[in-house]
Amino acid sequence: MRPILNEDELEAKVREGRREAEAAFGNGEGYLEKMILRARHVEVQILGDKEGNVWHLWERDCSVQRRNQKVVERAPAPYLTQGQREAVCDMAKRICAHVNYECAGTVEFLMDMDTQEFYFIEVNPRVQVEHTVTEEVTGIDIVQAQILIEEGKSLPEATGVASQAEVKLNGHALQCRVTTEDPLNNFIPDYGRLTAYRSATGNGIRLDGGTAYAGGVITRYYDSLLVKVTALAQTPEKAISRMDRALREFRIRGVATNIEFVINLLKHPTFLNDTYTTKFIDTTPELFNFKRRKDRATKILTYIADITVNGHPETAGRPKPHAEARAPKPPALKAEPAMGTRNLLEQKGPQAVSDWMKAQKKVLITDTTMRDGHQSLLATRMRSIDMIRVAPTYAANLPQLFSVECWGGATFDVAYRFLQECPWQRLRDLRAAMPNLMTQMLLRASNGVGYTNYPDNVVQAFVKQAADSGVDVFRVFDSLNWVENMRVAMDAVVEAGKVCEGTICYTGDLLDPARPKYDLKYYVAMGLELKAAGAHVLGLKDMAGLLKPASARVLVKALKQEVGLPIHFHTHDTSGAGAATILAACDAGVDAVDAAMDAFSGGTSQPCLGSIVEALKNTERDTGLDIQAIREVSNYWEKVRAQYAAFESGIPAPASEVYLHEMPGGQFTNLKAQARSLGLEDRWHEVAQTYADVNQMFGDIVKVTPSSKVVGDMALMMVAQNLTRAQVEDPGVEVAFPDSVVDMLKGNLGQPPGGWPKGILTKVLKGDTPMTDRPGLRLPPVDLEAARRKLAEDLRLGDDEAEGETVDDEDLNGYLMYPKVFMDYRTRHRLYGPVRVLPTKAFFYGMDPGEEVTAEIDPGKTLEIRLQAVGETTDEGEVKVFFELNGQPRVIRVPNRAVKAKTAARPKALDGNSGHVGAPMPGSIASLAVTVGQKVRAGDLLLTIEAMKMETGLHADRAAVVKALHVQPGAQIDAKDLLVELE
Repeated sequence: MRPILNEDELEAKVREGRREAEAAFGNGEGYLEKMILRARHVEVQILGDKEGNVWHLWERDCSVQRRNQKVVERAPAPYLTQGQREAVCDMAKRICAHVNYECAGTVEFLMDMDTQEFYFIEVNPRVQVEHTVTEEVTGIDIVQAQILIEEGKSLPEATGVASQAEVKLNGHALQCRVTTEDPLNNFIPDYGRLTAYRSATGNGIRLDGGTAYAGGVITRYYDSLLVKVTALAQTPEKAISRMDRALREFRIRGVATNIEFVINLLKHPTFLNDTYTTKFIDTTPELFNFKRRKDRATKILTYIADITVNGHPETAGRPKPHAEARAPKPPALKAEPAMGTRNLLEQKGPQAVSDWMKAQKKVLITDTTMRDGHQSLLATRMRSIDMIRVAPTYAANLPQLFSVECWGGATFDVAYRFLQECPWQRLRDLRAAMPNLMTQMLLRASNGVGYTNYPDNVVQAFVKQAADSGVDVFRVFDSLNWVENMRVAMDAVVEAGKVCEGTICYTGDLLDPARPKYDLKYYVAMGLELKAAGAHVLGLKDMAGLLKPASARVLVKALKQEVGLPIHFHTHDTSGAGAATILAACDAGVDAVDAAMDAFSGGTSQPCLGSIVEALKNTERDTGLDIQAIREVSNYWEKVRAQYAAFESGIPAPASEVYLHEMPGGQFTNLKAQARSLGLEDRWHEVAQTYADVNQMFGDIVKVTPSSKVVGDMALMMVAQNLTRAQVEDPGVEVAFPDSVVDMLKGNLGQPPGGWPKGILTKVLKGDTPMTDRPGLRLPPVDLEAARRKLAEDLRLGDDEAEGETVDDEDLNGYLMYPKVFMDYRTRHRLYGPVRVLPTKAFFYGMDPGEEVTAEIDPGKTLEIRLQAVGETTDEGEVKVFFELNGQPRVIRVPNRAVKAKTAARPKALDGNSGHVGAPMPGSIASLAVTVGQKVRAGDLLLTIEAMKMETGLHADRAAVVKALHVQPGAQIDAKDLLVELE
């Protein structure tokens, strides 16, 4: 077929068409037809009996089509006048009467929109898919009528209508076809298993379905039509509205469908005003601008099924919550939220907050439960849902709090990495729930919330976004107490109009003359430097709980006198003396202190908030907090903590050992978890002693994230490899230092007071020259918009939900901090949906048969989930998990990974085989540095293993050739797995 637009094209197009026809069919005959550029497709339904009677059942519109395949049909055609309708139907009737047409048929016409003329196309001698719209508006069963006609019945007998004149139109009908075609993939039919199938229903809705049902398999050879939906109403507008409602009620999961595309089409102005042509879909690209249905319920069910069958990797082999543990319920609200510190900040700014703090006699309290409390006790594993539920209670019942620490530190990456939730959403939700209280975060200065230095503009962008998303108080610190490294972040906080808490990290022992490095003069000088850098508040961060009461009196008094800023004191209770230190600081005039709610206090966390409030009660430093409200909130947290039994640090009593190893409370549980994963749990006291040795080996440094992580990495490596400090410092002993150690001594974390010890510096860097200026000065700025574009491209790869979405500033900043962690999170989110809404027990442990949980995926949109049963593992290694979702049965299939792991076990490295390189620890392969056939020398890097955020390089112990690689990046490995073969 060739369009001929003018007479100059006539001969060439005819000859071209003939040649093609002769080549294809051996016959070059052709036909010239009138070309209608703006056409409507109108069909007339015909019935003819054996007695020569022919009736029409009026017309229908079939103009909405894609590549000549009809998508939407309507009866009657809404754009025809009654005269046009009668004329076209009479033409169809006369055509069929002329040939004595018998049975059902369709006469098809094109209508020229410019001339309003009708042009005959063809007669289809059969019942067509779209006959249902005609049945709805005429009341005549066309399928039954043709059967009766073939049995010899007359038209009146076959239709129940006396004559042509009695065939009336009643209302308006609209038919759409629900297919498994994917509109965003060129309408290619999709195939797979229907994990859920729920049809629409209701007045005026007719369904003509095929074999679609939950559990049904759609093969690639199956007809793409699942069901025809016909809506009947008295007006075209009401029919469209009814159809829209019906399509939105469908729930079809497991395969792509065209439902969202058709919904988009039905609301397009061209469709609504009846000006569409047969080329409407082909010439209207905006019809494809729609979001796929999120299918969140199926994804959440898949997650629950997976955890129920396979367990959660974070809780495997760990204690479970007590069988009698009950879901926590937050205390009732006593009143509307009263004016609080955030109101002061919003109305008068951060300097007013600073001045107000200094003017208070009462001790101001920051509650750390939602950040450092659970970071220190539960390895940072507390989920947002448990925080957000109680946040309104804080606002209403504890409006006198100075702030609520609820963000930053390790909580940022752990949310992405382990909890499958967005830290930014946590912040926004908490901010909205506590409108009167200041939210507080921990910011690692030039390290942001990461473990390395970032370019200045990345730090600035992150601070701005955190402020925009809801942070009011930024506690800014540097892991080596280098103020130069803090200025960029502090300036960004000040520019954002938020409270900048420039922070001193306390270490050592102030009153011990044998450790003069960190004396009173050192701390006062740093305090003055922070004040000059723009701090509104001076933070005193005792991250390991080393500050003793007597030292606190001296230090706080000196800082108050010499610096003049309000002082906010933070400590940990690992030693058991934390409360005494806080009370001593209060006596010395401290303005604000950190404490954790009773149920989350003590041990490596902060001292007990309720006890501090009671201790100061009826004194001039009375906090003014309602002790009854505190106890009620603590009771809530007690029930929350019971849900996290797997993550308890297992510290049964205070430990003076903290004064030996000086390990930050927030690191303590994490390092224990790392030691456990490396099989070193029984050697914990060796780890603690080695940690202290490493600190002295590095020159007695400030130990707080990320510097504390470096010390921990080195200590674990030394214990795992049975290395002593003397061996590590011995120039003659070859040591493969963790990457984090090399990075720190290169100067990438900054400079400690007095610099690094020369001996260890020389051994680690092997002659490389370390940098001594601020790392951020050497890092080129990131092109933020280019990074945004790259992220948008990466997110769209295989991610249907991300099609057409833009990358917002929160996602961009999360990606810039942790590119791989963020992308891994998005991959899991694509698979499992918003699992943040699940109760904590279901999230970590799955469900038991008969158990029910409720999950609110949107305000007012709730999933009621009941686990019915778990099937046996099939020969394919799959398990059927039977649910009831909002009263409807659902079956989810998940692999039993334990079964598949048995059939695909990795080979183990053989003891005594010098060519076998085995895994020294369980973890995952972070990177491969060699390929098969490559020659390596002694000391060459082979691969890198990541375990609990620590990367360890494996190096060749001799010159050899790589014979085989048994792993790929990302592979999970166990200890002694064979990784590389050398020859």
